[in-house]
Amino acid sequence: MTWTFTDDVDVFLDAAGAWLATRPAENTLVLTITATLRSSGPHAYGDGAPVLGWWRGPDGEVAGTLIQTPPYRPLLGVVAPEALGPLAAAFPLTAVNADRTTAEALAAGWPGHRVEEEQRLYRLGELIPPSPAPPGRARSATITDRALLVAWHRAFAADIGQPDTHAERMVDERTASGDLTLWETGGVPVSMAGVSPRVAGAVRVTAVYTPPEHRGHGYAAAVTAEVSRAARQAGAREVLLFTDLANPTSNGVYRRIGYEALSDRLLISREAQGRRAKGHRSNRCG
Repeated sequence: MTWTFTDDVDVFLDAAGAWLATRPAENTLVLTITATLRSSGPHAYGDGAPVLGWWRGPDGEVAGTLIQTPPYRPLLGVVAPEALGPLAAAFPLTAVNADRTTAEALAAGWPGHRVEEEQRLYRLGELIPPSPAPPGRARSATITDRALLVAWHRAFAADIGQPDTHAERMVDERTASGDLTLWETGGVPVSMAGVSPRVAGAVRVTAVYTPPEHRGHGYAAAVTAEVSRAARQAGAREVLLFTDLANPTSNGVYRRIGYEALSDRLLISREAQGRRAKGHRSNRCG
């Protein structure tokens, strides 16, 4: 009944990958982040080495995971309640990104803690395309859009308080794989959305962004509906996305096109004051 830690993503996935895949929706962040580490190297998210951990219960089976990719704070997948005490003893947590119940249980022993972010995980039910649809059409982004896409990814990162150190990599990888989509009207791109690589049958809609001058026309709903439709048509069993609970607009948009609430995640900082914590984020609506 111990936590084991490594900086080797292959060692981690050999130990915990099959277990993570049994609950791909709840473990979506761990699955996609480790997939990126495997494909792009240990410094895909920053200069620091990643920390990847798993916990085995009394039956010897994996029943919890943790990953940290500096500069981001530690992030938990599904974790058995009985693993939390050993985790607090084994790992110096100053903040945590986890499902609501797990995060609150860990933070109960942190006097003066504060909630930095609240996110809601949604799962696509029956897709309901916007009606009437906004003017324009969706198209796959290409390498000729690179400068625009990098600028939009950086603006997206600034909007959600994230570093933009991997904007170029993300754009290059997702245009190459066809996983970035633009909505354009009159030949002018006005909104974008991406999807994560499919892992364990699941994809997650990411980087939904509309520049301020184009907001309020329904472009984000239209491009999100299109990438969701395409992902399901391509064989994804689960189509997921996260929203910021502080943004009622995006939550309403996604519900209207068929997304259903699955669970909440909190980023909780042990320190009552100080700089805003950094946690892996997924998408924004505009």
